[in-house]
Amino acid sequence: MLERKHRKNRTEITFVLPADVPPGPVSVVGDFNDWDPYAHPLRAREDETRAVTVALPRRSSISFRYLAAGDYWFNDESADAQDGPNSRVDT
Repeated sequence: MLERKHRKNRTEITFVLPADVPPGPVSVVGDFNDWDPYAHPLRAREDETRAVTVALPRRSSISFRYLAAGDYWFNDESADAQDGPNSRVDT
């Protein structure tokens, strides 16, 4: 699930997943972080989810995927579109 907060010059996108599906650590990777699996790991929240927030320029589009333990790549069903094998979100 994606949560968005529009600010003056940026949009904050929060990438949210259930706390235990898939099991193990998960990161969001994309063209906004040079596909670095260590840049944006999801962290546990009190509501039994895990999440990470990324600030992006307004009126931009990014491609992203999630990377879980065991080299398991997957997309976000709530993304705005698909961009080849990746999810896509517009800010």
